[in-house]
Amino acid sequence: MKVPPHMLDEIVNALGEVFAGRRYADRVIEFTFKRHRKWGSRDRRLFAESIYECVRWWRWFWHLAGLPDAAHANTDEITPETCAKVWSAYWLSHGRELPRDDEHEPLLTAAEVQKRSKQKVSDALRASIPDWMDARCSAELGASWPALREAMNEPAEVFLRVNTLKADRRAVREKMAEYGFEAEAVENVPSALRLVQRQNVFSTPAFKEGLFEVQDAASQLIAPFLEVAPGMKVIDACAGGGGKALHAAALMRNKGKIHALDVHAWKLAELKKRAARAGVDIIETREIEGSKTIKRLAAHADRVLLDVPCSGLGVLRRNPDTKWKLSVEEVNRLQGLQAEILENYSRMVKPGGKLVYATCSILPGENEHQVQKFLLRHAGEWELEAELRRSPLDGGFDGFYAARLVKITRAVEPAPLAEAEPMKLAA
Repeated sequence: MKVPPHMLDEIVNALGEVFAGRRYADRVIEFTFKRHRKWGSRDRRLFAESIYECVRWWRWFWHLAGLPDAAHANTDEITPETCAKVWSAYWLSHGRELPRDDEHEPLLTAAEVQKRSKQKVSDALRASIPDWMDARCSAELGASWPALREAMNEPAEVFLRVNTLKADRRAVREKMAEYGFEAEAVENVPSALRLVQRQNVFSTPAFKEGLFEVQDAASQLIAPFLEVAPGMKVIDACAGGGGKALHAAALMRNKGKIHALDVHAWKLAELKKRAARAGVDIIETREIEGSKTIKRLAAHADRVLLDVPCSGLGVLRRNPDTKWKLSVEEVNRLQGLQAEILENYSRMVKPGGKLVYATCSILPGENEHQVQKFLLRHAGEWELEAELRRSPLDGGFDGFYAARLVKITRAVEPAPLAEAEPMKLAA
């Protein structure tokens, strides 16, 4: 496989944007594709795979390139030359030849890469994750962590969620086949299709008609777990782009009301576009205005979904650059925020209503421990009804956690009768 010089320049620039510029890889890739609209599918695939693989294995390829490990996260050390060396290590480690340049010697040789790959290094380095993350996950997950650590370096599959307001799974599968997209049904996830081969589905007529959304199969389990029904009042309090709100709307057959809340107006604007495409008109978007929003919606909802901000450690296969942008301090801050959201936004549930707390993390400290602490603080007010977990070890799913809580309804007890005074007999 030949790599044109202009392509290598774009790859090096993109890696610099991700690691020195602290931008997310998917955004960098999207922006690059917009600048190079004439690139064919081969060029796009080569570029995207190079970026994602280098990001996923950054620390390991940095080592194979002969660069000092202590510098892999130092933005001052991330230069066009070091980025070019990292990409060269990736390319050579796959048994490929580096592009020839008559004016310059190759940055690396296959023999150098091979020699360094056999050196004894830490588990964290070989798995290409930060040391703090390896220690934190090992402490919280114990014996399950080594297998999870390995699984999270596998590329994520692409799943579609069928919009049942417009079509069923079989119809969407057949229509995608007409466009050259082979998809298969996902067992135990009625709305999900798995693409056999990673392809760009956003340009298909089926997507533009709102027949499906791209959504991980594990994420598609959350809306059913919320146990919504037509006519309910539902609040998605951390809606983001609204994937779960749209799924809930489909399960409600577009009957009832869904309040989609978020602190970012631009995410809610995107949700409005997605809702229009999906044929959903029961979603009302609302930017969160602190405690005012909670007060207005207090005891309002039959169902509340809290898909809270989290570390994202369950979706590293899908977002590998997350591990280079996280820190111990950020995970601790997020855990404090999660507790605050659960405490405050639970007030929006009616007596007898239900709340689902969810994360895309695999850390117990962000998951069941948060729920346990909340239940201890509110003993007699809330009870745990069910929990749901998925792991990156479960057939290509993302990792996530969800707990469904019920707000207890107390029957009003009649006031005790006043003790009657003894009847006085007439004299």
